[in-house]
Amino acid sequence: MGSSQPVGNVDPLAAVAAGSEVDWATSYHGLSAVPFTREQADVLMRPLEEPEIEIKPDGLLYLPEILYRRILNRAFGPGGWGMVPRGEMSVLKNMVTREWGLVAGGRLVSVARGEQTFFDPSGVPTASEGCKSNALMRCCKDLGIASELWDPVFIRAFKKAHCVEAWTEHVVSKKKQKRWRKKKLAFEYPYQEAAR
Repeated sequence: MGSSQPVGNVDPLAAVAAGSEVDWATSYHGLSAVPFTREQADVLMRPLEEPEIEIKPDGLLYLPEILYRRILNRAFGPGGWGMVPRGEMSVLKNMVTREWGLVAGGRLVSVARGEQTFFDPSGVPTASEGCKSNALMRCCKDLGIASELWDPVFIRAFKKAHCVEAWTEHVVSKKKQKRWRKKKLAFEYPYQEAAR
């Protein structure tokens, strides 16, 4: 990914001064006011590389959350962007949800609602962090980060070239089911590939 220095011309002092009087919980300060520099746009919208893309057992392609953060750090520099809560967190029966805003260069660039399930009340703090990460991924979609992962043509071609769906067996329960994996990787414990 290269250096962690931001690309383009961003005046961090002007951004801090502009953001110091803004209530990010309600404001849309700076939304669509100025496009990012060409260098920043190139970092944000660069094509993904095959090793970066993961696949869930149900066949859903995704980019690990840490890579979104690395791309934002490359485009804006560490400290040049952040997530701000917009409203209170809602705790439902087994899910937390909250609206978050992505601020970059002292201006709001995207808003999204994150969500995360939990199975025990003691899991609410971890679910809260997962909710923020889910909102970050959704905000990044607006900036063009990993946009291929919402393109059906790309998804079909990637899965055909790099993934396989196979029968697996749970080594303890012996339950069989079809699961997806990348061709270069084996299924991880407690699953092993099995004949139908």
